[in-house]
Amino acid sequence: MSARTEPRIVRYFLISIALAFFGLFIVLPLICVFHNAFAKGWVFYLKTLEQPDALAAMKMTLIAAAVAVPLNLIFGVAASWAIAKFEFKGKGLLLSLIDLPLSVSPVIAGLIFILLFGAQGFLGPWLIAHNIRIIFAMPGIILATIFVTFPMVARELIPVMKSQGNEEEEAAITLGASGWKTFWMISVPNIRWGILYGIILCNARAMGEFGAVSVVSGHIRGLTNTLPLHVEILYNEYQSAAAFATASVLALLAIITLIAKSAVEATIRQGQRQ
Repeated sequence: MSARTEPRIVRYFLISIALAFFGLFIVLPLICVFHNAFAKGWVFYLKTLEQPDALAAMKMTLIAAAVAVPLNLIFGVAASWAIAKFEFKGKGLLLSLIDLPLSVSPVIAGLIFILLFGAQGFLGPWLIAHNIRIIFAMPGIILATIFVTFPMVARELIPVMKSQGNEEEEAAITLGASGWKTFWMISVPNIRWGILYGIILCNARAMGEFGAVSVVSGHIRGLTNTLPLHVEILYNEYQSAAAFATASVLALLAIITLIAKSAVEATIRQGQRQ
């Protein structure tokens, strides 16, 4: 008998626990969200999503993600390239800074931006004097979103680049390829699936971020509310059906993200077999 083979009763017991956990904490909440979202029918559901405040929240969420994801992609590729391919002083510090948003509460991150850019903050008087608004405006939301999501791409690419080594790049440079040509023709194709995987995770976190954005947004309806903040406002006003209808959009985005993530993983596994 293989050392990895367990008795049938043990396998069934462990599988049952896993399925029960999955059903209780993932499937059941999703069913409840969509059931409550459509409790008052399709007409109410569509009218809720067509409200000006809901549309403004969707627009704000999409803009924040559209700015944060490309910037985090550029930073992630540059940081992972430097960490995986070179040895330099401060490498450990750079890794620690990349992990910082994962260890700091998003609410604390939002408060840091308030202390920096708020009216009573370090740069607040200068910003007010030059009529520049960051806190309680779109720039603050984008900054908070970038902060909480910038480890996503880098953390996916660093192990991929380390596992590949430098042999192919060194061979290309030896044969006369320039640095940029080596990067685009050799490095990027080798990490394309890691880039896509990091983008998916980064986008999901950007659209669902609540804590840091809640602190810097000011909760101004139609102006600085993202979808998660709009859901909170509707629920606090006892508009449960409308809150669940809006939350179903985020749940649908999460499902689409999960499907995309699974598709990328399946493609990577298939490529490894070949």
